Amino acid sequence: MKHLFKQGNKNLPTLLLLHGTGGDERDLLPLADMIEPEASVLSVKGNVDENGMARFFARLKEGVFDEEDLVFRTKELLDFVRESAVKYEFDPNNLVAVGYSNGANIAASLMYHYNDALKGGILFHAMVPIRGLDLPELSGVQVFIGAGKRDPLIPMPETKELVKNLKDAQASVTEFWTEGGHELRRDEVVEAKGWFENHFK
Repeated sequence: MKHLFKQGNKNLPTLLLLHGTGGDERDLLPLADMIEPEASVLSVKGNVDENGMARFFARLKEGVFDEEDLVFRTKELLDFVRESAVKYEFDPNNLVAVGYSNGANIAASLMYHYNDALKGGILFHAMVPIRGLDLPELSGVQVFIGAGKRDPLIPMPETKELVKNLKDAQASVTEFWTEGGHELRRDEVVEAKGWFENHFK
């Protein structure tokens, strides 16, 4: 997978950066610098092309995911991360995903499918990736979810369902709601930075 790696402080978690639809491996680098500039960064570009826009998995239409592809791409991403951990010598068990929109959804899917994929996740504007699945036990996994009360793509109940699923799987979940829509707001990032410092520094 196309990616960038930046070596940082090995005592901190490595940040796995996952962009939104149409983004690339450079999109969230400023976000990582805001959350924890000293952390190592593995920033990945999605392998799926939707009308020239990069995504991490296919969808059938807006808000309707291709679940077969989602499962395949989630495993593909996990395999890539573990290969990268060997190549770049970072600890795959000390990984915090930072995702926006489509990237946050694939990060959530990693948690829905694997109990050891992530130590934590910062999910900006995420939705339930897949239904009808028994989540693995996620005790010890820390999750920050940033969302907009007026998000036209992700209604509030959708995010609340994601939160409930993760909590039911024993993950520790922090919610932060803005009055905004689907855009990523500065106050979300500031809140996520404080959350990261509290849990991982």
